[in-house]
Amino acid sequence: MAQRQPKPMDWLLDGGSDGVARAMRAACVVWLVAVVSVFVMVGPARATSRLAEFLAAVPAGALFPGADGYQAPSGTPPLAIVSGGGQTLGYAFVNADWVDSTGYSGKPIQILIGLASDGRITGARLMDHHEPIVLVGIPPARIADFIVGYVGRNVLDIARAGPAGRPAVDIVSGATVTVTVIAESMMRAAIKVARAEGMAGPVAAAGAPRLVDPLRAAPADWKGLLAEGAVRHLALTVGQVTDAFHRAGNDAAAGAVESANPSHPFIDLYVAPVSVPGIGRALLGASGYEDLRRGLKPGEQALLIAGDGPYSFKGSAYVRGGIFDRIAVLQGDADFRFRDRNHSRLGGIATRGAPDLRDVDLFTVPADNKLDIAAPWRLQLLAERAWGAREKAFLTFELDYRLPASYLKPAAAVASIPADDDTTPLWHTMWRAKQGQIGVLLVALGVLTLIFFFQDYLVKRPVLYDRVRLSFLLFALLWIGWYAQAQLSVVNVLAFLSSVRGDFRWDYFLMAPLIFILWFATAASLLFWNRCAFCGWLCPFGALQELLNRAARRVGIPQFRVPFAAHQRLVAIKYIVFLVLFGLSLDALSTAEKAAEVEPFKTAIILHFARAWPFSLYAAALLAANLVVERFFCRYLCPLGAALAIPARLRMFDWLRRYPECGTPCQRCNNDCPVQAIHPEGHINPNECIQCLHCQMLYHHDHKCPVMIQRRLKREKYQASASPPPALLPGLPPRQKISASTAGEMP
Repeated sequence: MAQRQPKPMDWLLDGGSDGVARAMRAACVVWLVAVVSVFVMVGPARATSRLAEFLAAVPAGALFPGADGYQAPSGTPPLAIVSGGGQTLGYAFVNADWVDSTGYSGKPIQILIGLASDGRITGARLMDHHEPIVLVGIPPARIADFIVGYVGRNVLDIARAGPAGRPAVDIVSGATVTVTVIAESMMRAAIKVARAEGMAGPVAAAGAPRLVDPLRAAPADWKGLLAEGAVRHLALTVGQVTDAFHRAGNDAAAGAVESANPSHPFIDLYVAPVSVPGIGRALLGASGYEDLRRGLKPGEQALLIAGDGPYSFKGSAYVRGGIFDRIAVLQGDADFRFRDRNHSRLGGIATRGAPDLRDVDLFTVPADNKLDIAAPWRLQLLAERAWGAREKAFLTFELDYRLPASYLKPAAAVASIPADDDTTPLWHTMWRAKQGQIGVLLVALGVLTLIFFFQDYLVKRPVLYDRVRLSFLLFALLWIGWYAQAQLSVVNVLAFLSSVRGDFRWDYFLMAPLIFILWFATAASLLFWNRCAFCGWLCPFGALQELLNRAARRVGIPQFRVPFAAHQRLVAIKYIVFLVLFGLSLDALSTAEKAAEVEPFKTAIILHFARAWPFSLYAAALLAANLVVERFFCRYLCPLGAALAIPARLRMFDWLRRYPECGTPCQRCNNDCPVQAIHPEGHINPNECIQCLHCQMLYHHDHKCPVMIQRRLKREKYQASASPPPALLPGLPPRQKISASTAGEMP
């Protein structure tokens, strides 16, 4: 009979003829065909702006306090003007329209941002994302609170300060990439909008004045000070405050004074920086200014705040607690509230024509607050309204102050906004921030490579092998998993496949350096050792299972060995789970990511069981099953293991040694394999093997392996027969001395 010629697909068709093996090979073919179909049939996804959609969902007042509404978005990238009281207050935009805001999911994180005309972020809302850790793991409220923390920051000041002035990112545990992308994309997008709309201001333009001119004299009368802006005025009526409460959605507070005349004054508020020499002399008088100047420490500033009307800007909290809770000074992302030690009362204003006001007070701003009096700043007023027995509501109104240019003189050098500060990819920042962790991981991967290449030296020494194995499992769990949170997941596979059929960029995956390095090492190891480098040595959840099972054996918990026929059918479950997740990802990646909660990795490793009880109970149940069936989840349910096992037969080398007697009749390795990857007939299934090297330790063990035991016994028998005869036993008479005459008579 002619011998059959090998065919190109024999590598896929060998490995057994039972039904389960055929099903597994069919699953491989289906998966490969599906992937090819994705690449060929699905084109790149085109991103379109969703600004108009988001504006319809968020009222202008919620994004921009005091705003009446939005104008229609226009421009490329799109921008919507925010208006209030017939004036332009600022702009609304989506970060993803202006900068790359792609997270680890490969999809943009979309945030609606409000930006005031002075460069201050007034509001921000997370509108859409596909980040795996946030979908089910991190509570949305934590991410929302993180975003709100950037409200009030002035992006112009941040841009002028450069990279060193960037606010530090307050990392949310388990969502490092997500929150870093959120923070950076918000800042970079806001800075781009500020540049596009010319928000640099007079202090940012080349040659603009920056320093206070001590020789500039102010107008001698009150009207002149108001006209040139040296003194700023905020006048509010009862009706204006009521309307503000209506716009804020607090109708109860708005209706609390319906009987009052809306045209009645609520407060008249005036503010001026009297530490500016010309303004100080005009408002305090020459002697009053000199007294102030002598009392000010270097870097301190002084403000005159005066008011009239039924509402006092001072309130009563400064009497009880020493703090003025109704006013604050804001500049950029910094704010300052006055205490009684910063305050002194004045008898009046020395300027000709100044009104007779109820409250005239002097406040000092300490040097530690670094108030730049030459740059724009704001006085914030907290308006309070009470109704019922104890109900109170609050709103803030702001009085912007910009020192008139006539009080400034040119500086030797002017700080301006850099032309562009977002040319450095975000993933560069991530890699620099984790240099130490990257070094530790690379050393660990180098050690693991040496273990695999020189495994014969290690497995011939059972005690050393066991200690090395235990140490690496502890490292994988404690450092890779619980500390560095570099647990790989099937979500990474799905995100990669989704990005390939969309707008694929390596930047998406480089933003998580440890995850990227582990994936690169795992992909490279597939050619040498199939999936075992990760599944057997680097997976934190796999390490947790093995360590718990070790402890269970140590305390005497009986182990259950799944019958091999049942085991062969159960292993197919994880491949089915993976194919289902892959199919879901073709329709909607977010749905597949939620379904990927079949993996307990997020609960047990990333979030340390700090989740809702169903997730924690599920993870605990899998670990409980692992106490009697070692690596229960890895064997039967892990979709990541299935994804990595599918290309297992592509490996170029077979490092695991076997004897002809393995399986016929010896079953020692089959019985001891922790994942039952060794068939009864003796061969090792590469799809299930995790390269724990336990069978290789047995292979060389001359007290456990029957083949090695026989060789040892033969060797000992041979050594015994080849040894010299033993010395004469004591007590026997000594041999007689043989003389030369009788020597020839000896036989």
